[in-house]
Amino acid sequence: MTLGEGLPRERRLRKRPEFLSVQARGKRVHTPHFVVIVSPRAGGGETRLGVTVTKRVAGAVGRNRVKRMVREVFRRHRSHFPGGCDVVIIAKSGAPLLRCDDVQAELAGLRGPLAAAANKVSKSSR
Repeated sequence: MTLGEGLPRERRLRKRPEFLSVQARGKRVHTPHFVVIVSPRAGGGETRLGVTVTKRVAGAVGRNRVKRMVREVFRRHRSHFPGGCDVVIIAKSGAPLLRCDDVQAELAGLRGPLAAAANKVSKSSR
């Protein structure tokens, strides 16, 4: 990995309370292999990503592979995700069998629904 290609810590959800907060306040959008939860951040700022893959979905190698692919799609295609939000992506069974292109295509199809969900949550929290 060259300098500047990683996903910096400030762009990731890292602590359990952060994940739980997004899951409690956010709006859910389902795909065949993922559940995507989006919640606007107080004060806006950069969009942050959190990825969850349970043991029921895959073993350690499969879980890590899914997380790497989702982070890569997020890093390369930030325009698919609404700005100023926290996004949690939960993998469903079958996600470890996907290729990176499949993950990108599935999440790209959520561009409109994610923006609508982010707007809905921000309006209801006013």
